[in-house]
Amino acid sequence: MNRTPVRSSNIASAGYENGTLEIAFVDGGVYQYFNVPEYVYQGLMSAASKGRYFHDHIKDRYQTRKVGW
Repeated sequence: MNRTPVRSSNIASAGYENGTLEIAFVDGGVYQYFNVPEYVYQGLMSAASKGRYFHDHIKDRYQTRKVGW
């Protein structure tokens, strides 16, 4: 999946395709989140604080799979 780099102290890049959100974290972990509405991805990409948005709207809300390190 293609990811777009973002300015964040926690998140390195994020991508979205067919309901799957993929986030690469600064520490090197890459995770996929499933059945995520596109508006949630758009909200993440436009948020002033990507880390806060992630914690408030994504973390622990969607089925997750670690896909890389």
